[in-house]
Order: sequence, then structure tokens, then C-alpha cells
Amino acid sequence: MLILGIDDAGRGPVIGPMVLAGCLIDDTVESELKNLGVKDSKQLTQKRREFLSEKIKGLAETFEIVLAHPEEIDRKNHDGINLNALEAIKMAEVINRINKGFSRIKVIIDCPSVSIEKWKDYLKTKINNLSNLEIVCEHKADVNHISVSAASILAKCVREIEMGKLKEQYGSEIGSGYCSDPLTTKFLQKHAQTYGDKGIFRKTWSTWKDVCSMAEQQKLI
Repeated sequence: MLILGIDDAGRGPVIGPMVLAGCLIDDTVESELKNLGVKDSKQLTQKRREFLSEKIKGLAETFEIVLAHPEEIDRKNHDGINLNALEAIKMAEVINRINKGFSRIKVIIDCPSVSIEKWKDYLKTKINNLSNLEIVCEHKADVNHISVSAASILAKCVREIEMGKLKEQYGSEIGSGYCSDPLTTKFLQKHAQTYGDKGIFRKTWSTWKDVCSMAEQQKLI
């Protein structure tokens, strides 16, 4: 049986892209991946994720990576498409790329929405061919299913590569890109205006708006 696990990395950051990964495996390799130590990417070090990413690529039938950059996230937001809906669109893109020539695939997704059935129904409207698919959407699927754990590792590694590119360009003080990271917050406060047009910030995020609002207030003082 073929299983397609799908997960994301970088939903919440104010800097950098959201990455979505799909990993198609035969269920016979699940135990092999488990023995290698494949688990939810958040439970692994970066070095271990990088090692496992290469192993996963070697054992998978195929895999796909899709990115949503800050400008696209903001543009969709302005069009009334929130992050959950955008994630459904992007996950459908992963499915559509992979679902070619396979007789039957069980798709397991780490659902980003609290309304699982409603989100799943929306996802289905974006999939080209549903006839050979069994779709399962769950919370904590990245913890409970090896295929989704594998996808989470692939997504996280690509997110880290993308942040590495930004660090080369803008300096390591950019941090992880997450709002909870003091380095990122400081970078945002210092460079929001300087790099505001570079496409690295998610300008529809409250963190971005708060920093810009504070900067405007300081100008008036």
C-alpha cells in the first residue's frame, strides 16, 4: 500500500517562506524509517534532520516540496484566503504533482485547522483526481504517522535551507524568523523599513504591523 504523508514547516514565522512537503512511501518501508529514528521533526536536532532527510529521499517512492513565500502569503491574505486555506491549496498542489500513474494512495495530512472536516472538504475542491485517493486529516499526524513525520523532516530541512540563504544575504541576526525569537524581533525592529520591500517579511502578520506602528509613533514624538 502506498501512503502519502504531508506536513508543513514555517506556518507561524514573520520572516521567510512556509514550506509544504509530501512524502510517498510504500508501507513496507515504514518500519525501516522508524528504525532509522524518523519522528516529528520538532523532536530532532538540525543535524539529525539533515541526515534523515537524505535517508528518506532514498527510501521514498517520490516526494514533492512546495513553497509559499511571504509575498504570496500576504497577497492571498488580502484576497481573503487565510493561511489555512492557502495551506490546503498548496497541499493539493503536492498531491496533484505526485498523484500520477498510481492505482491507490492513502493520503495522511497533519491538519492545520481546528475544523478538520470543513478543511478537508475545501482541500478536496483543489485536488484534480480523487478517484484513487483515501484522504485522512488528523491533528498530530506528524507524531502518529511515520509518513507524515518523514514529510515534516523534509519540510523543516528546506525551511532551514531557505533561512540559511536569508542569513547569507541579511546576516545571522535575522534569527529563526519566528516571532518568539528575540533575534528575529530585534532584526525586525531594526530593519523593517530598510528591507521592507525585499519580500522577506510577512506584512499581514500582527508582529510586522506592531513594529511599523511603533516606528510611526516614534517619528511623531
